[in-house]
Amino acid sequence: MESLKRFRAQQAREKLAAGEAYTGTGYVVVDELGVALNTRQLREHAYRLMRRLGLRQVRLYDARHSCLTYLAVNGVPDVVLAAWAGHTNASFTKRKYVHVAAEDMRAAAAAWDTFHGGDPQAAP
Repeated sequence: MESLKRFRAQQAREKLAAGEAYTGTGYVVVDELGVALNTRQLREHAYRLMRRLGLRQVRLYDARHSCLTYLAVNGVPDVVLAAWAGHTNASFTKRKYVHVAAEDMRAAAAAWDTFHGGDPQAAP
């Protein structure tokens, strides 16, 4: 919340500096004139930031899938996943963006073993 407040203050300063040239779109991610950034600009900005921070460059599309999968596997309700992704249809979000990996299946296997009287410590 604090970051958004600081960002809003920065935008207010930019609006004041730009005067009549500023476009009040209501979007959060905008340039210094208030114009919303397009996907290419967002992608290039993210890649520059990844390089500057010494992070491995990942496609934003892949990061979106990873984020939603992580949230789903960690119990975030479907309707919240959909809202987070900007969707109205939770089943679409899960079908399109949530991908269960083999390591995610281990917890299910351990639970199933426990159900059948197996040793939960011996799970794969």
